[in-house]
Amino acid sequence: MPDKIEKREGPESPAGFENLAADPRVTVRRAGLPKPDGSCIVYWMQRAQRGFNNAAVDCSANVANELNLPLLVYFSAISNFPNANLRHYVFLNQGLPDIEADLAQRNISFVVRRPPHNSLEKLLEEVNAAMLIGDENPCREPERWRQALARRLHIPFWTVDADVIVPSKLFPKAQYAAYVLRPRLYKELPNYLHPLKNPTAQHSWKRPKHFDSYPVTSDIALGWKRLDRSVPPVETFTGGSSAARTRLQFFIDNLLANYDEQRNKPTVDGTSRLSPYLHFGHIGPLEIALAVNAAVEKNASLSHARDSFFNELIVWRELAVNFVKYTPNYDSDECAEPWARQSLAQHAHDRREWNYKLDQLERGETHDELWNASQLQMVRFGWMHNYMRMYWAKKILEWSPDPATAFAYAATLNDRYQLDGRDPNGYAGIAWAIVGKFDRPWFDRPIFGKIRYMSAASTGRKFDSKRYIEMVRE
Repeated sequence: MPDKIEKREGPESPAGFENLAADPRVTVRRAGLPKPDGSCIVYWMQRAQRGFNNAAVDCSANVANELNLPLLVYFSAISNFPNANLRHYVFLNQGLPDIEADLAQRNISFVVRRPPHNSLEKLLEEVNAAMLIGDENPCREPERWRQALARRLHIPFWTVDADVIVPSKLFPKAQYAAYVLRPRLYKELPNYLHPLKNPTAQHSWKRPKHFDSYPVTSDIALGWKRLDRSVPPVETFTGGSSAARTRLQFFIDNLLANYDEQRNKPTVDGTSRLSPYLHFGHIGPLEIALAVNAAVEKNASLSHARDSFFNELIVWRELAVNFVKYTPNYDSDECAEPWARQSLAQHAHDRREWNYKLDQLERGETHDELWNASQLQMVRFGWMHNYMRMYWAKKILEWSPDPATAFAYAATLNDRYQLDGRDPNGYAGIAWAIVGKFDRPWFDRPIFGKIRYMSAASTGRKFDSKRYIEMVRE
């Protein structure tokens, strides 16, 4: 059931306001009517960093228009986002000009602030906000921020599920596996696989004189002494919605037709490589899915490739969001199903032929050249081919003293070097590889128990592994 607006004495609810709150994408974090003398609506942008095709911006614009108020989008650059480093902040920074330009086309103002002048609550007071709208992020710390903020605010606070196609709220508990979620997801998909309206704000926000806003083309991390700068930016990806749409069009024009055949070959450019943009919200899955559908309408022979791609973009990605949303220990081995936990425990004392420390893994200094190449691909390029991610994580399990250590190593390396790290997809992938999440029991074997096993020999035979190693080291 949708959240209900809390009734209180005073002016009646504006026409259409309750209908906006009843949208399955909307969670009413703090109920009530907008502040009667409020001067604007504020959208706190965090996860969905884009100006177009953003359900949270649309919701905010609709509320603002309903209340005859201007809309202000606020982005707070924080220097201590969990596990973020210079690589991540540079990519984020590259997306800010696109956000400002796209919002301007919709008559929406964009404000960016940095520490120590980036208190959201102070900004709300400064602009006399009538209510606050934010986006959803199922990961532990960002969700804690939203809950804490809701308790402190004195104005309504909604959040909008902007980075999935089918609202997460429609699946109110953890889904056991892809085969369980898939039919439920596809049943709802026709209701949501439609273009967003991208409404224009009807009223302009007038920026007060001397109002503080950091220039979007400046270095957002300038002077941050505690920022981890040991992981440099990469040249393989440029952040922003414009770059994301360019890559999407290249994928559709050149790679989609052979996607099902090429996607598991790490030596070719056969995947969308959109995961960094999806993680930062520079593009949303709905825009991607609609663009792929449009290509299929022009060329029906692409339908099989589309279905294969949708299984990754929609089913597995939204399963990952569901997993993180309803699994408190999503980033540790404690997320394992009982069968996997029991099986791994039975092999806890199995002899490990190889046992590597985190720093050895980080430098790619193992006996396995194929694994080393996958690690170096991530370190050098901020991205690892999805097929190699499975092998990479499973070998960490094999070479670590126990599953808990293996999960911690994998999560640390993934979050540190991947542009799409710190994301539900990454945690779900590690959980699948190390503790068999979403998988089934396989044949029992040393160390792995009944967790699916991958060997260097079998993995290397499925593509030109020697060429892959050469490509990474070139």
